[in-house]
Amino acid sequence: MSARRHRSYVAHLGHRLSGLALALFLPMHFLALGLALEGAERFDAFLAFSGLPLVKAAEWGLVVLLALHLFFGLRLLLLEMLPWRDPADDRSALIGWGAAAALAVGGVFLWGVI
Repeated sequence: MSARRHRSYVAHLGHRLSGLALALFLPMHFLALGLALEGAERFDAFLAFSGLPLVKAAEWGLVVLLALHLFFGLRLLLLEMLPWRDPADDRSALIGWGAAAALAVGGVFLWGVI
C-alpha cells in the first residue's frame, strides 16, 4: 500500500493544510482588530460585511479547520506520548474520532449562527 493512500497520511495532510489556512486567516483577524481601533464606523462596516452568507460559510469552514487542526494535533500528541505496546493496535481510529469531533464543533457553530 502506498504511503499516500494510508489514513495517517490523510490526517497528516489535513493537519498541515488546516494549519496553513489558519495562518493565512490571521492577517484578516488582525485587520478586523485594527479596524476596531480606528473607529466605530469602519468597524461597523466590517461587521456588516461579516454578516454576508458567503462570509458566514467561510467562518464555518474556518471553525471546522481550527477544530480539525486541534484534534489531529491532539492525535499526534497521543501517538508520541502514550506507550503503544501492541503494534497491531488500530491507532488509525483516532483519525475518525478527530474528524467526527471537528464536524461536531462545526455543527455546534452552525447551531449558534443560524
